[in-house]
Amino acid sequence: MLFLGTDTAFMSMAPHKRFLAWQESHKLVLSVYKATEPFPKHELYGLTSQLRRAAFSAAPNIVEGASRKGRNEFRHFLDIALGSLAEVEYGLEVAVALNYLKSEVHSALESQQRRAQFLTWKLKTSLG
Repeated sequence: MLFLGTDTAFMSMAPHKRFLAWQESHKLVLSVYKATEPFPKHELYGLTSQLRRAAFSAAPNIVEGASRKGRNEFRHFLDIALGSLAEVEYGLEVAVALNYLKSEVHSALESQQRRAQFLTWKLKTSLG
């Protein structure tokens, strides 16, 4: 399922919150922020910032796309979100290679990233 149900509480929520892709991307943002807190201070404007910006970018692009009227516009913003999620994947690879992330933290983040990416891709394909 790509989105939640159709009850009245659901209908009153912001349009983007019904999408599982957004929910997973939002969780990923929070996890990336927490995981990058102990990164070295000299990475604050490097890898830390890049990983955080890439993770953060996916969710707002789903938000913006969901607010648009046309499917093609929504698909465009989902493409941008997918690009950001791919950036997160690479940033995590670099972080683990530099020993900034323990392997278990990397595995958990990688799993979240892949789930967010898969759900975003499925949402995009569902739009035709």
